[in-house]
Amino acid sequence: MEKIKTYNDLLETIKNKEKFLLYIKTEGCSVCEVDFPRVKEIVDKNNYTSYYIQADEMTEAVGQLNLYSAPVVILFYNGKEIHRQARFIDFSELDYRIKQTL
Repeated sequence: MEKIKTYNDLLETIKNKEKFLLYIKTEGCSVCEVDFPRVKEIVDKNNYTSYYIQADEMTEAVGQLNLYSAPVVILFYNGKEIHRQARFIDFSELDYRIKQTL
């Protein structure tokens, strides 16, 4: 999973990638660290493009994407958000939603 470092890079990714998963985590979030490898396993298994951001390093994204907690996973398809889970991630649901876009 590749890290997106700037808000402009995030906007370019949303605009130019057909489909991808965005994982949002924050510094010192133990749940974020535990869920990260599980989400990575799902995207790797499905050969799905994925990125992550550190919300505390990209405050513009926090406001623009309405990120009120962490971790958050967002699926984007053709520049639009099609699925979001925040705080409590249902991994089987996430896997199902990813498979819908394959």
